[in-house]
Amino acid sequence: MSRRATHALAEFGELLAPHEEALDVPWAEFVGDTSSEASFTVDAADTEDAYLQIQAYDVGNFDHEVLLNGELLSGFDLPPSDGWQCWVDIITGSELQEGENTLQFRRDDEGRDAFVVGSVVVNWTEPI
Repeated sequence: MSRRATHALAEFGELLAPHEEALDVPWAEFVGDTSSEASFTVDAADTEDAYLQIQAYDVGNFDHEVLLNGELLSGFDLPPSDGWQCWVDIITGSELQEGENTLQFRRDDEGRDAFVVGSVVVNWTEPI
């Protein structure tokens, strides 16, 4: 069976932080410890090779989490890095489903870390 690669784009532009002044990023919307929930559609029931390409700014620790359809992805999701980074996170511990899917970020609220989630590309393969 032949497969094709496809993707969906989720735009966040959100600051996850203990307070609004934690980072000087006036272009990002302050949302506290949890991002908004971005929705995207998958038109196939049989998806494989799914991963996220996450654009993030100034991540300070490993303990932040990504939720796909309300389920935590396994492993660490965002590595620490100064400035902008583009991180690839293989989707494990949760699955894409046919129809509407959601993506959300949760900041580790036990620390003082503040970071911005920019854009996320969700990638997968499906039958042709």
